[in-house]
Amino acid sequence: MALETVNTRIFPTKGGLDVLSREEVSRLRDVSTGGQHELLRRCALAVLTSGSHNDDPRAASELYPDFDIQVLQQDRGVRFELSNAPAMAFVDGEIIGGVAELLVSVVRDIAYVADELDGDGAFDLTSSSGITNAVFEILRNARVMRPRVDPSLVVCWGGHSISRSEYDYTKTVGYELGLRGMDICTGCGPGAMKGPMKGATIAHAKQRRTGNQYIGITEPGIIAAESPNPIVNRLVIMPDIEKRLEAFVRMGHGIIVFPGGVGTAEEILYLLGILLHPDNASVPFPLVFTGPAASAAYFEQIDRFLKLTLGEAASSRYQILIDDPVGVARAMKAGLSKVKQFRIEQRDAFFFNWGLKIPEAFQFPFLPTHEKMAGLNLHREQPAHELAADLRRAFSGIVAGNVKEDGMRRVEEYGPFQIDGDKDIMRALDVMLRSFVEQRRMKISGEYRPCYRVVA
Repeated sequence: MALETVNTRIFPTKGGLDVLSREEVSRLRDVSTGGQHELLRRCALAVLTSGSHNDDPRAASELYPDFDIQVLQQDRGVRFELSNAPAMAFVDGEIIGGVAELLVSVVRDIAYVADELDGDGAFDLTSSSGITNAVFEILRNARVMRPRVDPSLVVCWGGHSISRSEYDYTKTVGYELGLRGMDICTGCGPGAMKGPMKGATIAHAKQRRTGNQYIGITEPGIIAAESPNPIVNRLVIMPDIEKRLEAFVRMGHGIIVFPGGVGTAEEILYLLGILLHPDNASVPFPLVFTGPAASAAYFEQIDRFLKLTLGEAASSRYQILIDDPVGVARAMKAGLSKVKQFRIEQRDAFFFNWGLKIPEAFQFPFLPTHEKMAGLNLHREQPAHELAADLRRAFSGIVAGNVKEDGMRRVEEYGPFQIDGDKDIMRALDVMLRSFVEQRRMKISGEYRPCYRVVA
């Protein structure tokens, strides 16, 4: 049976597309007709199918093969022409307000990146400082950074494929954070990315708090598999996973990690690798791992793996709090106070952590080919933060093989990625990945076929 679709026009009134010069309008139009059109179409479709329970990035395109979006010029700016758009994004023929705002974000960010980064922009993507400047400019263009506001943005990481009890727990933690005046930033998708936002909305309403931020940060390779949840009121699309991760740690004031799969492991290794760099030894960065009582074994396993690979220095940078939402919120509030004091002493901005040293190994994009995955240096004869960088790449490759279209295509064509390294690290990695599969943390939909092979 054919799915119901809608043909309509949308006139953006928010999100930075309401006041534009003719030149800016022309550039936006060029994005929708030039080389970025397929990217724009794919990301727009992900937003219009927000709330779907499918993490196959190709599913939406297969369900709506005739969907199209065009950005057209008019006297007062732009309008979007949607053809064969999913009817689920509309009520009585009118697009849902939140979906319209997210659609504007998609056009805004893809156009900005195409113009400033891929074209003749002023950004230098060959240096660490240039990449950081690019991250800053994209976030500023998205209007998500707030000056003259005390540190209150908590980043929540965790899986899109989690149990009901874990999801309910993330809501409770979000509720406790919201009661204490904290805003939420996640990867914008379902599961542990949605729960904290949902809990915080209730708490913010109870406190009669206004101007609340529910920021979702994603990237083109992942948005189709993890479409934005309906609570996100600020969506940012970064060019790649490395800039997405940098946006999280530069803008967030503290991070909470809920149970997840390989994507969550990648995020943990990214942050710990940065915090283990000698230049960041004195930088306060509250980091809490938490979940319900049933998730205790999950974090014990994560803790063992981190101590085995990165040492006790890594474990000193995080707390593990099980089944204690109030304790998590209090720990985060105390941590944010230390962040505020440190930023004041260092004369650093509250809205962007310029002082955090992020090595180039964590910044330059990693394209997971079979050759690169097999060549990762997963051995101990190197500083811990350098080992963390390649472990992060290994997990990033598995994420690509699981839910990113390019990675899935490579695995289908050439077989599973091969991962090799120190035997004890490989054994621990294999055990952890097998547990992710057994606990159904890899994918929401269908049976999981491993996209990797650990040479243990």
